Amino acid sequence: MCEHYVARADEPFRLDELWSFTDRLERYGIAGFGWGAAWMSADGHINSHRATCAFRDDLGREAIGAVETNAALVHLRRPSKLSTLGLADTQPFDDPAGRFSFSHNGDLRDVRSWRARFRAAGRIHGRADTEVGARWLEDAWDSQTRPPALLATLHETFGGQANLSLLSADGAVSAYAGNTENPVFTFRLGKIGLASTGIYSLDRSIFRYVAPGAAERKLIRIGGTITLNRHGVAAVAS
Repeated sequence: MCEHYVARADEPFRLDELWSFTDRLERYGIAGFGWGAAWMSADGHINSHRATCAFRDDLGREAIGAVETNAALVHLRRPSKLSTLGLADTQPFDDPAGRFSFSHNGDLRDVRSWRARFRAAGRIHGRADTEVGARWLEDAWDSQTRPPALLATLHETFGGQANLSLLSADGAVSAYAGNTENPVFTFRLGKIGLASTGIYSLDRSIFRYVAPGAAERKLIRIGGTITLNRHGVAAVAS
């Protein structure tokens, strides 16, 4: 079971302000099979970094940590299928058009027919189910549905146990809770608002082991989507 989170704040923050939290989330979440991050750059574009090693072992995290941003998405891998341990399956997935970055934990059940369709179009490069969801999201993005609401529709389309996170090119971040085995919480670490999975523990142990100093702690209900506004405050997506 992977772990992931989105973060947003009114004032720019260095990514390494979240590195202690990230390290504990990986350790207690039993991840460590690759990791990735996406963030808004000063020029208004989404930049990203992915590695097939654990977050704790990636020497590149020091340079990434010096980056300043207002919004970010971080994913820590513990794949359901260890046959997917490659860069092509390492999250988050960036939209080729630069509109979003997307991550998922759990499983997307009904991907076979969609995978065949996207593979025939030359759009599948790895073996994980998340990539199929990312391709679907690319095609659905320009619909009349607001991006946060697309996360619930994606889960309805594929089924399975699924928590979903999204960073959009306008700096908005969203989180969808659809995995009954891995709750999602919102909280604040200082000036930064977060929505994070809960270390594959059905209780609130994330606040004991990973984020003991967290304020404004709330659970996202199953089937619910939240967004973090520019101040990092969580609101139910409409």
